[in-house]
Amino acid sequence: MQNNSEKTTTTSDSGHKADPIEFTRSLAALSDKRIDILRRIKETGSISEAARASGVSYKAAWQALETLENLAGGKLVEKLVGGNRGGGTTLTATGEQILKIADRIAQARSEVLRSFTDAEQPLANHLTTSGILSSIRNNLPCVVENVKHGSALVRVFLRLDEENVIKASVTAESAQLLGLKPGVRMIAAAKATAVEIAKSFPDANLDNRLTGRVVRCTRSEKGGEVALRLPSGLIVIGFAKHNHHLAPGMEAQATVASNAVVIARMD
Repeated sequence: MQNNSEKTTTTSDSGHKADPIEFTRSLAALSDKRIDILRRIKETGSISEAARASGVSYKAAWQALETLENLAGGKLVEKLVGGNRGGGTTLTATGEQILKIADRIAQARSEVLRSFTDAEQPLANHLTTSGILSSIRNNLPCVVENVKHGSALVRVFLRLDEENVIKASVTAESAQLLGLKPGVRMIAAAKATAVEIAKSFPDANLDNRLTGRVVRCTRSEKGGEVALRLPSGLIVIGFAKHNHHLAPGMEAQATVASNAVVIARMD
């Protein structure tokens, strides 16, 4: 049964035009869940049925469509009125094209990764995230250790190494679309300006407290940028206050608010 009350788009036609190259790069980086939702809309003719089949809420399904529509610069679905089945939802030509592009990208990616030996495979997996260019300097590979659902937000605990776990706060819809569960490989990203580094932080209630050793830093009296190497070898970039008394080789801590951590799925 189709849901005739479904809305069909949250964006109106505008002058926004998608850059084909940028669109393809962004599409390659999206979670497969968004594409899965679009594919199920085509199969079922219903957004609510597609959401149910994909294991996400109706709201999360619309969030996925909105993301894709912003990238594509046009409507992906439209409502059918009347007919033997009483109407429903179908893909526009743009929506159909997105599915074809996604299939081609998935096929090409699979062929490239298969060309590597087992020993080279871990490197190939990390390289799949290198197509995104941004101003965020901290991009830390990690693994979901725990997911805690609250009334409004979901807390995600991400293991960086044996000593360090970083926490992120996301909406329930984002958690669904990313398919968050223990063992999923992720990237935890944070702007350097959101990270504070010091010898230690007395506040026991800090969201995140990462421990490592200083690789480089500005002069103590001035304050400024500091690079901290975690036990895993990952480098965290942040800023220290003036008179920080840090020096290369010294143990130090980095802190960043959980709502300043952006997470992305790697596979």
